[in-house]
Amino acid sequence: MSLRTAEQVEHLAHAELVALVKALMAENAALRAELDTLRQPPPTSRNSSQPPSRDAKRNLPAVRRRKKLGPPVGHARSTRLWVEEPDRIIEATVEGCQHCHADVRGVEPRAGVRRQLTELPPVTPFVLEVRQHDVVCPNCHRSTRGALPEGLEAGRSFGPRLAATVVYLKHEQHLSYERVRQLCRDLFGVALSEGGASILLQRAGEAAQPLAAAIGAQVAQSAVIGSDETSARVAGRTWWQWVFRSVVGVYFLIRASRGAQVIAEVMGEQQAECWVSDCLSAQLKAPAQQRQVCLAHQLRDLQRLRDQQPRLPWAVALQALFREAIHLGKRRDRLSPAGYTRRVTEVERRLDRLLAQRVRGADAIRLRARYRVHRAHLLVFLHAPGVPPDNNACERALRPSVIHRKVTNGFRSEWGAHTYAALATISETAKLQGPSVFAAFLSLMGPPVLPFVVPQNL
Repeated sequence: MSLRTAEQVEHLAHAELVALVKALMAENAALRAELDTLRQPPPTSRNSSQPPSRDAKRNLPAVRRRKKLGPPVGHARSTRLWVEEPDRIIEATVEGCQHCHADVRGVEPRAGVRRQLTELPPVTPFVLEVRQHDVVCPNCHRSTRGALPEGLEAGRSFGPRLAATVVYLKHEQHLSYERVRQLCRDLFGVALSEGGASILLQRAGEAAQPLAAAIGAQVAQSAVIGSDETSARVAGRTWWQWVFRSVVGVYFLIRASRGAQVIAEVMGEQQAECWVSDCLSAQLKAPAQQRQVCLAHQLRDLQRLRDQQPRLPWAVALQALFREAIHLGKRRDRLSPAGYTRRVTEVERRLDRLLAQRVRGADAIRLRARYRVHRAHLLVFLHAPGVPPDNNACERALRPSVIHRKVTNGFRSEWGAHTYAALATISETAKLQGPSVFAAFLSLMGPPVLPFVVPQNL
């Protein structure tokens, strides 16, 4: 309804006045709701799932107190590790006494000081040419070509170490194709096009798919499985990257759905003993005998409630109880079985009393209702030694993918997304179990084509 002057309002009919009052009341309610929202504390990494990188950074004072340099008091000194078998040893011998200038070349040294310097040799590309002979048989007059050695098949232009290096730079260090091309040119002296780098990445993804599927099958058979998801951009659309983690490996999938069918695709007919996740409805439908709700999420939600209502003792007490329970779980091995059981029983009873209390405020009522619904899933980790109290391991596993998404702005094709998920499975599992990530990528690129010898004439 358009604005009216006082004279116009005086000449309105009763029905028009009623309509005007209703419109003003609705507008006033909307403005009050917007004002209440603006008055609430902003979300931070302490009271929500927002990453710390998005927190507002405060300005440091112009005049800063000079900070003491060096390690803190009591910090153990850290030195470089010695290489017991260096590649080359240079003897700094003594020929003459620096005091009386006598000849001491035949005197046996009584002691020595070891100093080591680490250097990189010049990296130059090693070009291996295969000349395939073509011979015409004098008997049948037919042509026969020589068999190509393993790893030097037709169509391959780059060796496995160079290919693994390109995959490592693109996937693990989040470099763009242009930066990979520049790095190979400037550091290695290798002329590599962006299309060539893309082909190497695609080849690595095809080799990683069966290994990633095998890791996924092992994870699905684990007793305790943690899962989480984050958004991904694929061909200009929002998809979801899922992670499933256990003690045997880390499995990634990128799908267009955030629903429970993705979990069903991974688990099949398997059922976990315990599923660790947040309260996403799809995660709560995972096939498991019991589940542990991530307490790290609950601590942040309670902190947000405390920021909104500083004088709410219920949120303070429940937050302290969750922290005490997490600390108790870490001290399980240092307590006697009877003492530990007694402490767990006390924590359980205090939690029941807190959830029975009356609270005020819509957010507090909502949180209390959530905890009542999931009461049996809050402290499972205190009774099952292999169950963690939070889902932080899955969030840490997803963190490189979030960085990759922010740096690259997502995937331009579906094969790129599936390739990234398979390579992420290989790399994160290698971090969990070994070997190194580069060694894992190198194993995908085929057999070695030659023994690499580090030149000695630096």
